[in-house]
Amino acid sequence: MKVLVVGSVGYDDVETPVGTRTSQLGGSVCYFSVAASYFTEVGLIGIVGKDFLDTDRDLLAAHDIDLSGLEVSDGKTFRWSGSYIKDINDAETVGAELNVLGDFDPKMTGLHSDVPYLFLANCDPDTQLSALDGMSDQLQLAAGDTMNHWIAEKPSPLSKLLAQLDVSVINEGEAKQLTGKSNLVDVAKAIQDLGPRDVIIKRGEYGAVWFGGDQRFIVPAYPVQNVVDPTGAGDSFAGGFMGYIGATGETDAQAFRQAVIAGSVIASFTVEGFGLDRLANLSAGEIERRFEEFAELTTFDSTHGLPLRELQLAN
Repeated sequence: MKVLVVGSVGYDDVETPVGTRTSQLGGSVCYFSVAASYFTEVGLIGIVGKDFLDTDRDLLAAHDIDLSGLEVSDGKTFRWSGSYIKDINDAETVGAELNVLGDFDPKMTGLHSDVPYLFLANCDPDTQLSALDGMSDQLQLAAGDTMNHWIAEKPSPLSKLLAQLDVSVINEGEAKQLTGKSNLVDVAKAIQDLGPRDVIIKRGEYGAVWFGGDQRFIVPAYPVQNVVDPTGAGDSFAGGFMGYIGATGETDAQAFRQAVIAGSVIASFTVEGFGLDRLANLSAGEIERRFEEFAELTTFDSTHGLPLRELQLAN
């Protein structure tokens, strides 16, 4: 196993301008692990209730995801309800029931603790810290995400977590909330000052930006014609990003640029269907073709420079 993800597994009720879907498989680790599985071996650590369906377990297993860390507990699986009617780029939480997730304490076995690449998906920062503390010295890179609720309600453990992360992958709005700044350059610098060497800011339909030291890389979002359900796109991006890192074992600047593209490619498929419908049924050919389209979208010839005029401007 190359990549391990810790976070939530749940069922979602979603309303979008295209339609509604109830009790669809969701949760951060499901989107992440399916996305990462297209690149490398991945395992997940999460918790579900007795109501978790065998068909959903089978979907994850079909992607060769290690499910030995998926705990089944008495009670019900985490549930989330959200609406994208007001803004297709920003989910309005209608309701959330933590259920068994409320008492989740990740159990790290030797199989999991020796994994070189760890992603701490959005969940309670105390849970994320517990998982990180359980990793061995084989860990080469730790990345993590968070959300507005934890930024507001648990700033102390979140700060402790950020101080130990190598990479912060975070939504733009939440990055601004975390830092109290509005300019993306200032936001990224403020997050780096908290600990992470690299910061990736997810910007929804506007793409993503990677900040690493004095380097930065801006990627547009793939122009999807029909957005069905944005749920899980950010987690899919993270899965594609970490999947690329796990597959190559490289963490230099060029690798991070490629990994950001990989994440963007995978996330662009996620929004084309409800839940995991589209993401879980991709072919290698589809992924490769969209990767090539990204290259066409973002490449231009700079060898000839710009035809600038020389102007006599008054001082």
